[in-house]
Amino acid sequence: MGMAQLFFRYGAMNSGKSFEIIKVAHNYEEQHKRVLVMTSAMDTRSGQGTVESRVGETRTAFSIKADTDLFAVVEQANEEEKVYCVLIDEAQFLPKHQIEACARIVDELDIPVMAFGLKNDFQNELFEGSKALLTLAEKIEEVKTICWFCGKKAIMNLRVNDGKPVYEGEQIQIGGNESYYPVCRKHYHHPPLEQLNEQSNETEESSVC
Repeated sequence: MGMAQLFFRYGAMNSGKSFEIIKVAHNYEEQHKRVLVMTSAMDTRSGQGTVESRVGETRTAFSIKADTDLFAVVEQANEEEKVYCVLIDEAQFLPKHQIEACARIVDELDIPVMAFGLKNDFQNELFEGSKALLTLAEKIEEVKTICWFCGKKAIMNLRVNDGKPVYEGEQIQIGGNESYYPVCRKHYHHPPLEQLNEQSNETEESSVC
């Protein structure tokens, strides 16, 4: 007993975090080991309760709402049938008390919890869930991807509206490729907007064809 750990795997947009969750779940289930796949109810891009990767893989997931007692949900599920791992997508959206519940799941139920999400928002401030995970997780790993505009590592998320960068506004705005771009530090501050506009025009032209 006592071997379970709390993992936090973070990365910029488009780094393949959701695909990683689907892969890990598949690996457990191939060995006939039950996993609980969860995601924040705030992520509604594919409808609530769905983990969807950008390569087209999807997975039904338990939808974590603001008032969900995460510890109680996992404890009850484990009593019904042994749970070998809890996988959480979009963990940055979880409030601190739910991240603390993840730590309790590890410590009191001896079930590993792997949380995936963004570290910082579009203003480069830590999300509440990410801040708690950076504090509480035993293992913290970066899921790497490259800048949309160059080959350097992406470490920030650029919010875009109508082809223009956005640096102010509400922290949470659900969106995918049309709203956010993974970028390096240089291109966060100085994004080549003409590339965005060219790509947008090419997309429109191809859709017309």
